[in-house]
This record gives sequence, structure tokens and C-alpha cells, in this order.
Amino acid sequence: MIHLSYPQPTIALIELDTAPANVLAMAERARLLDAFAQIEADKAVRVAILTGRNGAFCTGDDLAESLSRDVETQSAAILHFLAMCDTVAACRVPVIAAVDGWCIGGGLELALAADIRLASERASFACSAVRMGLTASAGRLTTLIGASRAKPHLLTGAPFDAARALADGMAAEVHPAEGLLEAALAMAKLIASRAPLAIEATKRVASGVSTTEAETPDLAATADHAEARAAFIAKRPAVFEGR
Repeated sequence: MIHLSYPQPTIALIELDTAPANVLAMAERARLLDAFAQIEADKAVRVAILTGRNGAFCTGDDLAESLSRDVETQSAAILHFLAMCDTVAACRVPVIAAVDGWCIGGGLELALAADIRLASERASFACSAVRMGLTASAGRLTTLIGASRAKPHLLTGAPFDAARALADGMAAEVHPAEGLLEAALAMAKLIASRAPLAIEATKRVASGVSTTEAETPDLAATADHAEARAAFIAKRPAVFEGR
């Protein structure tokens, strides 16, 4: 199951819920992609949180389902998983991954597709593709934390904890498991309070798909920029409308 809810109109919450470890079979991937399509279409949404139930984030593909695939179908299924992660990465709004429990293999690739990763103290990560005769996360993880920090994870496939993820720069923050979602919501609310067009533009620049020079002229002409200047002079909070 994939649960899509809205803690407030500007925040979408997506929860993976396939016990015991939130594997993503083909049917679940379709539901996840549909949830992100709904977020893309809903202009009221300014930030999304992606997390898992059952004490896990995600452990990637459904290996039981994969046993029924021939070589060609299996290759297509792996490429489909990677394309799904690309869709998450390209989401219009920032995506916060709240990682609790296992985040391994394709699940790690999914977490790396998010803009921000918050981890619980009991989160456990692994670039386990090399243990399955595959490669995954080498591009995203190396871009995120650099080759010297990424290669020990990528080439050993050994699990590592939240403290290591924080030290390596993969996780932005670590929280007790019971406070993880609350922390993600607090960050989401702060992001949602900022000028939404500026947030979307900043994500594009930070993701390398645009430049500050390309985004600035349109942003300078927005009502939100005028509102921010007026609010600063009046010493009041700005109210952003995304226009």
C-alpha cells in the first residue's frame, strides 16, 4: 500500500506500507508514481515527505516477484525502478525522506533521490547492489558525498548506521525514531512558509538543471518578491502566494 495524505494543504505525506520491509513490487511502484503525479498536479503543495511504515523505509525491489522474471524482464524492471527514482528526484517541490529502519539497495536509491534525508537513530543503510550482482547508487551517492566517502559503501555493500550517514553528509539530521516524523514535518512547514516559486527555482539550481542567472529575472518580477520587500520594510511576516 501507498498512503498519500496532507498534514496541511501545503504538505504532502507519502508512506510506504508493505510489511515487513516496504519492498516495491511493480504494482506498488505504480501507486508511488501516481502519488507523485498527484503532488505535481496540486499547486497548493509546496513540499513532500516520503517515509515508510513497519519500522523500515524501503528495501528496494520485491525479490520474490523478481524470481518469476526472465533476464529481459528483470533488466527492464531494474531500469523501471531507476526511472521511478528519477521521477522522485525531478518532483516540482522539495522531497524530504524520513528514514527509519532499513534503507538498503533500491530503497537507498529512493532515499538518495530525495532532496533532504532525515534519519532515525535506528536507521540502517546499505549499498547492497554489489551483493546482488548489480550496481546502484554509485551515481547519486558519489555526487552527494564525494567518491572517497562513497566508494567504501558502494564497493563493500556493508551496512552502516545513522551516525555514519550523518558524518558522511548523506543524512542532514538524526532523530529518535519516535520524533522522526515530527522533525520532518517541522522542516516541511518551514520550507512551505517560504516563497514557493523561489523554493522550486532553488531546487532546480541546486539539482543542476538550471542556473541562478536563468531563474533570477522571473523571480524578481513575482508578486512574492514584492511582498517580501514590503514585509521587510513593514517589519511583518511575509505572506507568499506563489505568484
